Amino acid sequence: MLIVALSSPLLVGVYENDKLIDSFKSDEMVSDSLPKIFKKILQQFTLKELFYARGPGSFMAIKVTFVYLRSLQIALNVPLFACDGFVFNENSPIKALGNQWFFKEKGDIVLKKNSANKTEPFKLPNVLDKKKFSKINEPLYVLSAI
Repeated sequence: MLIVALSSPLLVGVYENDKLIDSFKSDEMVSDSLPKIFKKILQQFTLKELFYARGPGSFMAIKVTFVYLRSLQIALNVPLFACDGFVFNENSPIKALGNQWFFKEKGDIVLKKNSANKTEPFKLPNVLDKKKFSKINEPLYVLSAI
């Protein structure tokens, strides 16, 4: 299962043999929508691995997602993997704070204005490329938490 909760909408994908077999989308706050979505998923599927976009993006959404997934990791005894959010939006800028955006340049994440005002929405991949994920799964905070 894969979660992308860096901005609205929240995206959750269920994968079998690395292929997307079901997906969920919510414009509600992550703290409200994750329990509802997981209730449906856990009634229908057995989770073997958890994957998520660990940042950058909404601090609160990242924190809530990490705590929720870390709790599931412990309760279900399944591994948790993560990668940065640029994997799910074609490496386009990710909204930060005010008129600032996160960009990925030469492997580094930098903060600057999006003068072209161009960005791509987050999307769940049809095929989950596990090579893009790592066991380093703590939230990715580019800015200090406020």
